[in-house]
Amino acid sequence: MVAIPITDDQPGVAARIAWTGVGELIKLSSLSVCHGSASLVNLQLADGTYLVAGKKISCFTNQEEAAVGLTNVVPFLLESKLIDRGATVEKAANFQKKVVISDRLVTGQNPASAAGVGEAMVKLLKKLAFQVAA
Repeated sequence: MVAIPITDDQPGVAARIAWTGVGELIKLSSLSVCHGSASLVNLQLADGTYLVAGKKISCFTNQEEAAVGLTNVVPFLLESKLIDRGATVEKAANFQKKVVISDRLVTGQNPASAAGVGEAMVKLLKKLAFQVAA
């Protein structure tokens, strides 16, 4: 979470991620597992709204951070930050698989979810490729 770069062009990056132009559908799908959703918390669209606002997301939960003794080590609790930014966090029991798909964003709760996130992304990309070809 501490090595994720912040860009001065956050609105531009978010707009390119959120853009739904036919030729860009596949390239601009996104996935994250565990703490990877930290890369999304500060992305804002051109209108100032957070990219995650209104999205369903899964991430390493506050309870999982507590269970591994990192609540006071990480710079912020990812679940809480995503909720503050307007996301709905969906979760399973600690360290269990949870994959969430929201538009073109595929997220997983923890490393146990990695394979499921990959499988869901493959299905999403195939669906998007079919839509582009149609």
